[in-house]
Amino acid sequence: MPHPFARLRRGAVVAVTAGTLLAPLGAGAVPASVPAVFAAGTPSPSPSESDVRALTPGVARQLDASVQRVVREANVPGVTVGIWTPGQAGYVRSFGVADEASGRKMAPDLYTRIGSETKTFTVTALLQLVDQGAVGLDDPIGKYVDGVPNGHRITLRQLAGMRSGLFNYSEDEDFFKALTSDPQRPFTPRQLLGYAFKHPVLFEPGQKFSYSNTNLILLGLVVEKESGQQLGDYIKQHILDPAGMRNTLFPTGSEFPEPHAQGYTDQTADGKVTETAGWNPSWAWAAGAMVSTLDDLRIWARTVATGELPDRRRMLSPDTQRQRLITPATPIPGAGYGLGIFDVQGWLGHNGSLPGYESLTIYLPSTRTSIVVLLNTDIDHDGEEPSTLFGRAITRIISPRHVFDLPAEPAAR
Repeated sequence: MPHPFARLRRGAVVAVTAGTLLAPLGAGAVPASVPAVFAAGTPSPSPSESDVRALTPGVARQLDASVQRVVREANVPGVTVGIWTPGQAGYVRSFGVADEASGRKMAPDLYTRIGSETKTFTVTALLQLVDQGAVGLDDPIGKYVDGVPNGHRITLRQLAGMRSGLFNYSEDEDFFKALTSDPQRPFTPRQLLGYAFKHPVLFEPGQKFSYSNTNLILLGLVVEKESGQQLGDYIKQHILDPAGMRNTLFPTGSEFPEPHAQGYTDQTADGKVTETAGWNPSWAWAAGAMVSTLDDLRIWARTVATGELPDRRRMLSPDTQRQRLITPATPIPGAGYGLGIFDVQGWLGHNGSLPGYESLTIYLPSTRTSIVVLLNTDIDHDGEEPSTLFGRAITRIISPRHVFDLPAEPAAR
């Protein structure tokens, strides 16, 4: 049986434990009124205009059936899916329930916790400081934060690219006990680093890929130190406001705007399924605390993948964006990871997983297609994250040459 806290680390390229939601669900579609660079190290098919099928009524029916099948088989309470390609009709559907107790339906306008998609915002903030000349990607983290093991050798680039060798604090047993004993408790960034730094480094900096939330806590501290602003304030002023993302926020505590779905997790001390909407996400901070909506993530899918704002201004300079999209291979076939962004069979973006919630926001440059998937459980099915199951099911239909797939990694203590 996998270690019970291993899954708290994820929300990027791995999934490591299985679980089963105990309550059955109903799945009814709720229609909505909401209307590159291929990176080195990742084998992506050559782009062409035929990479994505047109979202005809027939294709939409196939998507409905495939998404509903995943909902049933994986016992997902509720999910919302959005797919958009310029010049085509969009596809926005919600299935299942937002709250099992009341039977309230899932809907496209709900706020959701986006977990590790937060990393894309934190790294974007860092890269903006690179463009300003305030920091350098090859600066050592020890220049900005004291007490980091190997801090004189680990660079900001290696932290953003998950190649630092630092232990992931969310895999620490004492951290898991502290979180699950009081899910409403606040954590400070320094407390989180304390859980990580009591462990030896895993490997020499840059030696290999190893996904670690610790890296993003450190980058969040760098952004605060060099910008002179709180991380959430910086992200709002310099990223969310320019992008027109009015319904995305960086909570300072457990605040969660209405309306939102109830979340369901088995990441508890006893493994029982628990509601999580009131949990405090401060334990994830720069690595996973943010809240957003379907419409805002539709904007972000293209913005983070291209470095360009909706009004055609630049979020990042072309050179910095090119560096971001250099995605060396990971141990997962077909998946590369750059600076806070992945390339999975040509799809650029990130996923997120926080107890009770998962998300997936990806963009295919060849056809400018965006996909956003939001769901209110993080409970695995047959060892796979449900967001991956939906991503695979959707892309098998609309982009068979670019099937999104993040197979589960074997669990480790």
